[in-house]
Amino acid sequence: MARFEDVDPTPTPTLREPGQRVSPRARLMWQISNLVEGVVSVAILGAAAAVWDAVDLTWWMATIGLLAVAVYVGVVPQWRYLVHRWEVTETAVYTQTGWWARERRIAPMSRIQTVDYAESPVARLFGLATVTVTTASAAGALQIAGLDRLRARELVDELTLRADAVEGDAT
Repeated sequence: MARFEDVDPTPTPTLREPGQRVSPRARLMWQISNLVEGVVSVAILGAAAAVWDAVDLTWWMATIGLLAVAVYVGVVPQWRYLVHRWEVTETAVYTQTGWWARERRIAPMSRIQTVDYAESPVARLFGLATVTVTTASAAGALQIAGLDRLRARELVDELTLRADAVEGDAT
């Protein structure tokens, strides 16, 4: 039987909601990206309906498609912004992503293998970037998308230094 003195006092990372939000500009970036995706999708479906033309449902399809695009552009980025969070502590990186299904992940500093910084052309227009934390996990890398460019660069430096300071080989 373990005695109270035998219990390890080191705090264990817990699966909790991270405290930091991504940049508010990420909402507008996601709205524009969703708008482009939606318009292209509706155009492809509209072209297919026009070619098919066996059934005169083209205007119904266009109406439903435009309504879906409006929801995809108006609601999803707002919802995504409310859900997407991240946090870095002395011992781990926490992320929460998703807009429909939520995923919370923890990457202990001792498991970090690489920390990457990326700017897509659209993100660059909004001064945003993505930080990717790669670990030995089969679930894949953790991504923090929609960060302010300067904060993302600082985060890469911070995580690199913290991961390097932890003993172990990140495997």
